[in-house]
Amino acid sequence: MTKKMQKTLENTRFHGVPIISVAAKPGGPDAPESETAQGIGELIELLKSQTYLPKRDPSGPFLMAVDHCFSIRGQGTVMTGTILSGSVSINDSVEIPALKVTKKIKSMQMFHKPVSSAMQGDRVGICVTQFDPKQLERGLVCSPDSLCTIHAAIISVKKISYFKHPLQTKAKFHITVGHETVMGKVTFFSKPVRETEKGQTSNRFDFEKEYLYQDEYLSKDTRLAEEDKENQEVGERLLPKEQWALLEFEKPVTCPRLCLVIGSKLDTDIHANMCRLAFHGVLLEGFEDKNYTEVYLPKLKLYKIKNREGQVERVMDDYTVIGRSLFKKETNIQLFVGLKVKLSTGEDGVIESGFGQSGKFKIRILNGLSSETKSLLSTASKKKSKGGKGETAKEDDGKADIQPIVVTLSFKRYVFDPQKRMIQS
Repeated sequence: MTKKMQKTLENTRFHGVPIISVAAKPGGPDAPESETAQGIGELIELLKSQTYLPKRDPSGPFLMAVDHCFSIRGQGTVMTGTILSGSVSINDSVEIPALKVTKKIKSMQMFHKPVSSAMQGDRVGICVTQFDPKQLERGLVCSPDSLCTIHAAIISVKKISYFKHPLQTKAKFHITVGHETVMGKVTFFSKPVRETEKGQTSNRFDFEKEYLYQDEYLSKDTRLAEEDKENQEVGERLLPKEQWALLEFEKPVTCPRLCLVIGSKLDTDIHANMCRLAFHGVLLEGFEDKNYTEVYLPKLKLYKIKNREGQVERVMDDYTVIGRSLFKKETNIQLFVGLKVKLSTGEDGVIESGFGQSGKFKIRILNGLSSETKSLLSTASKKKSKGGKGETAKEDDGKADIQPIVVTLSFKRYVFDPQKRMIQS
């Protein structure tokens, strides 16, 4: 039986755990009383070796998870649960943050014995007066004003490996925080790979750093780029070491900082053979203001990389070219004046102004055009001018096709910047 159990557990997290065979009465009920129990002593010693006393800290604000609430006639209303942090005593005031109600503790019990105080880790019943138990079945009780009600949050996030679907930005999930589950929209992001720092994950979110917007949570199953499809090692190296998510709740939730957050797809068919838990994380920052999109989100330096491509149409002089196909006819080109561009031939330039009314623009080449670039543009111009002449055009068609010179404009735009500015490094 021991070998069979070891085989069963071989591919689980319990691989290699000790297994002790136990028989309270070897031989069954008909065995003689002289038969002694087997394995009980070994089991007790093993359990004792694995047991430890947790460290409990009575300092800090009081926080208790209530799992039952009932009334006792002539006494008051009793809330039973486990103290998650801090300590509490008789005559202390406690708040029920979900109801915005504060009550004074009349008495307390632990395992049917009256006590005057309790601390982190204790299982306790707290009696208060003038409170209807129907208002609270489960929830949190805390020191007054120690918990906040938030409308959005930033969490560190990890995908649950058994969830086989991609985690898409802007998708809605069931977000569970403490005893509350609400719908929420998710936005995933990470640090740029080149800026990823080594070391342990911090429990603080740094608003001073810049973060890269992601269309989805990145994992080993995610195709990061076309060129990485055949290179698994490169793909893994490009995965960010840490990823975060902005959660925007449809209803505000009350919770402590650094609490566990779970994202799920609870609307999935319960008969489907799939995991409905999608991701988990730790709540790092909560936004209490209802107008968080205007107050807090502009402080979050979350950006997207934007790339546009056009072509050089013709040369005006050694330091000026005319470009096209980068903007639409109706685009206000003045918004892009002063931005840097790069030609596919290597020259750097700056958008100087618009040119005409069809979306064309003038580029100032900082160090001038190279002789090779001028030759290419001259050849292309001649070929274009000869395009309507029969024999000459056929002769030119026989030559190698001349590729147009591409103009590339790259910039980053902050997602929550109300001014929608374009930034170049």
